[in-house]
Amino acid sequence: MSTLDPTDWSALRSLGHQMLDDMVDHLATLRESPVWRPMPAPVREGFKAPIPTQGTPPEALYETFQANIQPYITGNLHPRFMGWVHGGGNPVSMLAELLAGAMNANCGGRDHAGIAVERQVIAWAAEMLGMPAQTSGVLLTGSSMANFVAVLCARYKALGQEGRRDGVGGAKLTAYASAGVHRCVPGALDMAGLGSAALRRIPVDENFRMDIPSLRAAIAADKAAGCTSFLIVGTAGTVDVGAFDDLATLADIAAAENAWFHVDGAFGALAVLSPTLKPATAGIERADSVAFDFHKWAQVTYDAGCVLVRDPAIELAAFAQATNYLAAAPRGLAGGAPWPCDLGPDLSRGFRALKVWMTLSAYGTQALGDIVDDTCALAQRLASLITASNRLTLLAPVKLNIVCFGITGFSDAQTSDLVADLQEEGLFAPSTTTLNGKLAIRAAIVNHRTTAADIDALVAEVLRRV
Repeated sequence: MSTLDPTDWSALRSLGHQMLDDMVDHLATLRESPVWRPMPAPVREGFKAPIPTQGTPPEALYETFQANIQPYITGNLHPRFMGWVHGGGNPVSMLAELLAGAMNANCGGRDHAGIAVERQVIAWAAEMLGMPAQTSGVLLTGSSMANFVAVLCARYKALGQEGRRDGVGGAKLTAYASAGVHRCVPGALDMAGLGSAALRRIPVDENFRMDIPSLRAAIAADKAAGCTSFLIVGTAGTVDVGAFDDLATLADIAAAENAWFHVDGAFGALAVLSPTLKPATAGIERADSVAFDFHKWAQVTYDAGCVLVRDPAIELAAFAQATNYLAAAPRGLAGGAPWPCDLGPDLSRGFRALKVWMTLSAYGTQALGDIVDDTCALAQRLASLITASNRLTLLAPVKLNIVCFGITGFSDAQTSDLVADLQEEGLFAPSTTTLNGKLAIRAAIVNHRTTAADIDALVAEVLRRV
């Protein structure tokens, strides 16, 4: 009879110990490695090989991993990775991934500890954001799926069970978000069958916040045209510059219009952990739903997104399906309803909650809040160095942990080349964005390993090249 278990457990144990030792060494010596390495052509070609019909010993596979995979990964563990908004992970979360893999629990449902851990994480998240104790939610791959869940909940509130059965039909539903909203929000409207054109992108003010008079005007125009304003999306930490919309005012407008108030707080929601930054999040506790990622500022290993929904009945009604083969029971393994699969789109779900639970338990919210403060302080340091230079220019206000700047006299092509050079040489990994028609170097300081010395070195290296 065939089995995938080894005939010699001691050999697997030895290999596993070696892997763990090597990965701990990897984390301990990150600064000695390039931030990122381009993948050589022969390595890239190696991933085009046909599917194997015969097995390869795990020891040989691990050698392949060390040679062809580990050196060419994203690089976001490195303290000088400052591109996009990528968290740096943490050692405890890494170990939790090992434990979760060994358990191989399906956390789509049934009555077991994996579901209890996730429910506790959801309760902790609601407590962090000041939402009611009965708040429901699920863990997902990231804020893209979390925003999708929120849109479907908003659609259910607007259309009820008929919307689930018959679709949107001729309903003229309109949603509103700032011009700086993340791409996943129009994508969610598209996937929900509403169409991305249902989203009104509201202009932003000089601080890149949604312009409230423009929002009110857009809602009035849509109402006059016979549309139903069913969703208002506030952003807590825009991807370009880290701006916060006026969430409290948006909550007021949503209440007045009987619209669903959703906050996309992919990384910015966790500013609530910082006593100094928490005021910027005022109003988030009034949201009908919030999307955010633990794998960003909370430093959990990828992936760990979260959606919170104020009204559990709406989330349940938006997703639950009755099937004989997945019927819950009052007792036994089929107990514990409602299951996570009744609160989101996924039935097969890994034990994602364990690494979040272990990270929050191991470090506590105070330490994570300190990281939020530290990264924002480093952003202010970078902004000061840019302001002090006669070759560099800030291109947006620095309100959080994202700094966008340009180089005096540089074309967009020159800026793009400089950023690519820094990346390909393994020195730093900032990213770029376009602000007011100009390509900007964008440093998103999220990694808990980044120090003032790294910030100073980035500026020195940029200035050396201009």
